[in-house]
Amino acid sequence: MSKRERKKRLVGPWQALHAGLWLVGLAILAWSDAWWPGILVLVALSLLLEGILRRFAPQAFEEPLPESLAPQQASVAPQVPVERIPVPSPPHPEEWLPITCPKCGGPTRGSEVRWTSATSADCPFCGTSLPMKRT
Repeated sequence: MSKRERKKRLVGPWQALHAGLWLVGLAILAWSDAWWPGILVLVALSLLLEGILRRFAPQAFEEPLPESLAPQQASVAPQVPVERIPVPSPPHPEEWLPITCPKCGGPTRGSEVRWTSATSADCPFCGTSLPMKRT
């Protein structure tokens, strides 16, 4: 294992088993008052348990999926697909423009007029507000 790679930690019930080993081991050490050699035996048992789990139960070290990626529980009601009604889109405002300006007679193209809002424009030649013809 390289220095940059993080040591994988026990997860789930395996973590509880490891903690239980330490709690029982510390209780036995306190009861027998054999702290010095006993703590070394407890560390060795802890490492032995981790080695056995790495060999025979590698899933003990897998990180659980975040809740956003975990599969949904069966208790969640299935979602019913909603039928969407297509809504016709309005014509593009360029289609509302007159072909020529009513005041100066200049051509009105959507790319050349000065749009004052989404539905109104001014003539690029004389600046007159162009009447929109809505269909």
